[in-house]
Amino acid sequence: MKEMKNPKVALVQAAPYIFDKERTLEKVLKLIKEAALKKPDIIVFPELFIPGYPFGMTFGFTVGHRDNSARKDFKRYYDNSILVPGKETALLGQAAKEAGAYLSIGISEKTENNASLYNTNIIFDKNGDLKYIHRKLKPTGSERVIFADGQKYLLPILDSPYGKMGSLICWESYMPLARVALTEKGMVILIAPNTNDNLEWQDTIKHIAIESHVFYLNCNMIIKKENYPKDLKTYGEIEKLDDLLCRGGSSIVDPYGHYLVEPVWDKEEIIYESLNMNDIVKSRMEFDLCGHYGRDDVFNFSYKEI
Repeated sequence: MKEMKNPKVALVQAAPYIFDKERTLEKVLKLIKEAALKKPDIIVFPELFIPGYPFGMTFGFTVGHRDNSARKDFKRYYDNSILVPGKETALLGQAAKEAGAYLSIGISEKTENNASLYNTNIIFDKNGDLKYIHRKLKPTGSERVIFADGQKYLLPILDSPYGKMGSLICWESYMPLARVALTEKGMVILIAPNTNDNLEWQDTIKHIAIESHVFYLNCNMIIKKENYPKDLKTYGEIEKLDDLLCRGGSSIVDPYGHYLVEPVWDKEEIIYESLNMNDIVKSRMEFDLCGHYGRDDVFNFSYKEI
């Protein structure tokens, strides 16, 4: 491995304005400026932060049936999704440049050619250039009625002064072959934007960190009932839920599977921590997943990359 600099990381645990890309983008830009005061090298936002993860919504889908009035809610979510590249990514890139940091953020992505949406994570470098686009390979559960499958060529790796970074969105972390694909490409920092506040998730991320011997950046969000517009056609679904829908739990795990930062619960907060990249090589001394533990003579792993 080439020599890697030690980055300072900022994880942004915050609440979006769901269905409102303008207000959420405005909040994102303010939070980037706030984080920049501490001079981080990498700033990470949660999954689908723009225009918010539509927690608890069905969009009128039941098996064999659609509620036609709920189509207006889907159209509203579609209208508040963003093009990549587009005017919103230009503003995000400029913010990354002004902050002098790599910027990772989860978005609902739309395209110019069809009406499908993608659960996407994008990363800008310190010059504000869009360098990384990853679409979630398989939306989880009922996400599948809103988001299309990501394409196989959009599981990239990003080289940086801090080593190679990869991203898996929420339950993609449960896909062992996706993890192996990124580890085989040399990943040392796993950026995991998600919406998963159960305690089992914390066990998962510690296991993955020690399995691949990577730094695991677990970035979750806060979602409150008050973050939804009340004029949604299906707002009755939200009204039945608790006031706090997602508790956060953002944390950072080192390559030995230990917390560098314990989970932060129930509040908005920017989490700062420095990573010692020397720990990557030291932690792999006796177990290097895609190195001396790879056993290519026994196993044949193939990543179908275009």
